Amino acid sequence: MSVHIGIVGGGIGGLAAAIALRSCGHRATVFEQAPAFGRVGADINLTPNAVRALDELGVGDALRETAARPSHRISRTWDTGRETSRLEMSDTAERKYGAPQLTVHRADLLTALESALDPAVIRLGHRLTALEQEGDRGVRLSFADEPAVEVDAVVGADGIHSVVRTALFGQESPDFTGVVAYRAVFPTDRLDIPDLGAFTKWWGPDPETQIVTFPLNRGRDTFVFATTHQDSWTEESWTSPGDVVELRSTYEHFHPEARALLDACDSVLKSALYVRDPLPRWSVGRATLLGDAAHPMMPFMAQGAGMAIEDAVVLACAVAERPGDLTAALETYETARIGRTSRVQLGSRGNTWLKSGEDADWVYGYNAWKALQV
Repeated sequence: MSVHIGIVGGGIGGLAAAIALRSCGHRATVFEQAPAFGRVGADINLTPNAVRALDELGVGDALRETAARPSHRISRTWDTGRETSRLEMSDTAERKYGAPQLTVHRADLLTALESALDPAVIRLGHRLTALEQEGDRGVRLSFADEPAVEVDAVVGADGIHSVVRTALFGQESPDFTGVVAYRAVFPTDRLDIPDLGAFTKWWGPDPETQIVTFPLNRGRDTFVFATTHQDSWTEESWTSPGDVVELRSTYEHFHPEARALLDACDSVLKSALYVRDPLPRWSVGRATLLGDAAHPMMPFMAQGAGMAIEDAVVLACAVAERPGDLTAALETYETARIGRTSRVQLGSRGNTWLKSGEDADWVYGYNAWKALQV
């Protein structure tokens, strides 16, 4: 039995869900409000749990054309530079978890996902204005400038400002965390310091302060992601051009090798970090949520994209098991995912993940394709 699932949002989770559902023999249509996809967004750390899921979706080879493959995951102390943990990744992670860690630009990941879909699956310029559940007949989706569409079920993969979530559970606002992030990319050959081929986290003097760096573009570029406390955010946009001088002064007491990373940056973006508390439920009837629409999280465990990709796979598996009862299928999906994503969501706020070499298996060893078999 084949069903038609409408996916609101053409980001990482939405496109991954469309691929996974279609691989299970179902029809999926992605409704994206943007008129076109652009090369926007930051760089993404895809840990083995996410890469294994993407490999089975058939996009892993395309990702590897531009991705870097960090050699290790290293923790260092902000002032002395002392290593507190060193976890082998690359081939070791592939042997242990079935996939390596990959670091890639968000746009390259979206391109790989988009290329795996028939262009007719993605409908651009569709801004959702309302959804109406019609009992056993499915869900009617209304759009601002396009005709309404009827689907058998709908998935809200439309991010932290999710229209689907608002329709299901009412209006709410995300909370500013009091943390801002700086992001920058520079050519790797500007620097000669150790471990530029690794994912390295410099742990600051408080939980809000850190510098993370990892390779991009097969190691030709280096990405820097730094966070610190800030009392308020007054910019109109969540992301705005930052000040390199401010960036360097914020971390002026860090170890010389950490400061060298910031000295190599020509420009920087500055963003506010927002979160929501874990939701007690994601689904109502034939409608559910996925990714940031369900569980926006801090970046400290590098699992935002990974959790959305896992959601997509488990959703497809649940629909494949019970296509004749989509309400039950979505409940199965929610039950299988909500405990794990809540744990990661809250753990990401605490920012202690792998500081001293804790066990990574519960995150990296998760197999989304087998989640319903547990």
